[in-house]
Amino acid sequence: MGKFNSTVALCALLALPLPSIAVISDSFTAFANTTYDFVIVGANAGAVLANRLTENPRWKVLLIEAGPSHEDVFDTKVPAFVGRLQGTPYDWNYTTVPQTGLNDRVIKFPRGHILGGCSSIDGVFYTRGSSSDYDRWAKVTGDSGWSWKRLLPYFLKNERWINPADNHDTTGEYDPRFHSTRGLTYVTAPNSPQAIDPKVIQASRELGGEFKYNIDINSGDELGIGWNHATVGHGERSSAATSYLAPKYVARENLHILVGHRVTRVLKTSSQGGLPSLRTVQFTPQRTSTGSLANPLYEVTARKEVLLSAGVVGTTQILLLSGVGNATELKELEIQQTVDLPDVGKNMSEQPIFFLTWTLGINDTVVPTEEMQTQWLAEWKANRTGPLTGIGVNTLGWLRIPDNSSVWENHKDPSSGKNTPHIELGWEGGGLYPLPGSAIRGVIIPLQPESRGTIWLKSSDPFDDPFIDFGFFNSELDLLTIKEGVNALKRFFAAPAWKDYRLSIQSDFPENDEAALDEYIRNATDHAAHPVGTASMSAKGAKNGVVDPDLKLKKATGLRVVDASVMPYIPAGHTQAAVYAIAERAADLIKASWERL
Repeated sequence: MGKFNSTVALCALLALPLPSIAVISDSFTAFANTTYDFVIVGANAGAVLANRLTENPRWKVLLIEAGPSHEDVFDTKVPAFVGRLQGTPYDWNYTTVPQTGLNDRVIKFPRGHILGGCSSIDGVFYTRGSSSDYDRWAKVTGDSGWSWKRLLPYFLKNERWINPADNHDTTGEYDPRFHSTRGLTYVTAPNSPQAIDPKVIQASRELGGEFKYNIDINSGDELGIGWNHATVGHGERSSAATSYLAPKYVARENLHILVGHRVTRVLKTSSQGGLPSLRTVQFTPQRTSTGSLANPLYEVTARKEVLLSAGVVGTTQILLLSGVGNATELKELEIQQTVDLPDVGKNMSEQPIFFLTWTLGINDTVVPTEEMQTQWLAEWKANRTGPLTGIGVNTLGWLRIPDNSSVWENHKDPSSGKNTPHIELGWEGGGLYPLPGSAIRGVIIPLQPESRGTIWLKSSDPFDDPFIDFGFFNSELDLLTIKEGVNALKRFFAAPAWKDYRLSIQSDFPENDEAALDEYIRNATDHAAHPVGTASMSAKGAKNGVVDPDLKLKKATGLRVVDASVMPYIPAGHTQAAVYAIAERAADLIKASWERL
């Protein structure tokens, strides 16, 4: 086993030149034999931690990412090319186990395998959720620092609001009181208009009520219809890699970034106060093309802490491989338990997503041609404007199922509060402004699913993808919520604003047959790529959960988890913004632990 730590002989240190500035490297030997204060695993939330911790020039940080660098990966720069990144080397290319609630279908599950993690391949949606979501976190953890009021400054610390690429007037599209222009990750209003946008807003004003216009869906009160916000700046994707690992930060002498290396386990370094101290990270270059583990295993020990930010799947797999989990389940794979935390891999919450199409009954539409798309790319390359600066969803709706709905006769409300939506709606219109496309695709997401899933190991081989089970429709409530969303879209498209489009629902949709509709939904539902909860926070001293409110691993020292896996409940929205806020607060918690020593 190759081993690199502070005890290696001085001659070896002299043989390998230490870089004068930090670099992004795929070779661990490029960093010689540095002693690190913090070792960070994973570069989405981990990129935030790497940036903030190296603000202290006395601390040396190693950031390890399994995927390659984002540099020179063109498709990560163009927001509209998100689909081209899936199924590539920049995607972990996971799949689920057959989903019982989806008639045993296996679902593809993209995750970012690249510097920046999922922020480098996601749909660039920036939605925070409701204020009640975070107040519930504060309640279940016993830590008011996770409340909306206390977490909002961290959302603002991350965000750098910027005018959209087309430079249109954004008055009325957002409320500046809830945004910041001083953060690191660009956030903006829609960059390129769609023909349906004014109709969505007109319908909102015509219908009011559940469809009322909301000037800012990121204010903490998101109910109604409003403009989508996206992590895009100057027409390009703004990811954790492009923002927190921008060249001026990568140039810090106390930051080393290692790509193309997979962490296999976190090892017990010592014991402190009778608790295992997990500060040694074992990792290896990615598996060779022949599939053999011909590459060496390295170990590096953090003087202060290991920060696990490998995402819901990666963090869970690493913890289990390290013996952190249920003793019986680990023993079946001949893994020695190091920390008894049975909830590792449990409590996974993921949002299902369902699409439904309405066709326009008019001739004055346009379907983008290959020639048009070539022109769009040329425009984007020339000045970073045009249709490729967005992903085609400019407006979103956030609805609650009414309190008097029959849905609640057999189910309790799973939402975090009365200002929290149960359903997200979206509208994708296509076309070429000002002409609409030939159809509008409606999007329905149950935001606070009651179903829970799990992640568990296939084997003790770190290169074996784990079993992933979303548990979709284990609770009937989530299926009923989609059906409520279908009805909501029908009500919305009945507004006078849509009359001249002469809309008709897709021909294979089963009208007036509830059993057939159930099957239709089961056969068409996918996932929204927002899983959380497999290493969830709970109150200090609680028997359930995986980490304490300060994100330290329970029953151990030396290790914290900082990513979406710590969320005890999923926010009512997309999770990117929440992950940034968690990471920003975590950085302050870590600094507070060590700067006073």
